[in-house]
Amino acid sequence: MSKVHVMDHPLIQHKLTLIRNKETGAKEFRELVEEVALLMAYEVYRDLPLEETEVDTPIGKASCKVIAGKKLGIIPILRAGLGMVDGMIKLIPAAKVGHIGIYRDPETLQPVEYYCKLPTDIHERDLIVVDPMLATGGSASAAIDFLKQRGAKGIKLVCLIAAPEGIERVQKDHDDVDIFVAAVDERLNDHGYIVPGLGDAGDRLFGTK
Repeated sequence: MSKVHVMDHPLIQHKLTLIRNKETGAKEFRELVEEVALLMAYEVYRDLPLEETEVDTPIGKASCKVIAGKKLGIIPILRAGLGMVDGMIKLIPAAKVGHIGIYRDPETLQPVEYYCKLPTDIHERDLIVVDPMLATGGSASAAIDFLKQRGAKGIKLVCLIAAPEGIERVQKDHDDVDIFVAAVDERLNDHGYIVPGLGDAGDRLFGTK
């Protein structure tokens, strides 16, 4: 069974409160989502392998560690996932970014793919799938399916807020994918929105209705 990591760092929780606030405007919302994604990335990338190297400091030689050439990829689920990419890429600028476009049919609540563009060497990379909200889990599960069908193996899912139903769905469909979230909320409402959540993340990021 995959693990669920709830990140309770004070900075993450403080910024998440501001993100939830309905009075927070689009500009500040975007900035906060990016900041929280950056903070979450520290924990997500905690297990990156290291190797020894030697550098010359102004005083002498130092034995140090660097990331051991690990190939990484960040895969936002369009469109809301775009808000998390810049924060993560600031920590790992060499990571490649792919995009998966999925929307949820408002009648069936099932995911529909409309776009997929991925790095050609996706099978060689550890991938981070990002989407602010893990609601029904349908879109995240479908995105992970698409990646696996194209040869991806090491995948993690990173979301700001999750509903228990979404976590259960991803764990059921992909028990090899660890889930990283800043909060697990109460439930889904009849429209498939997380309660209390933060509303529609895409609309709030891009100022649309």
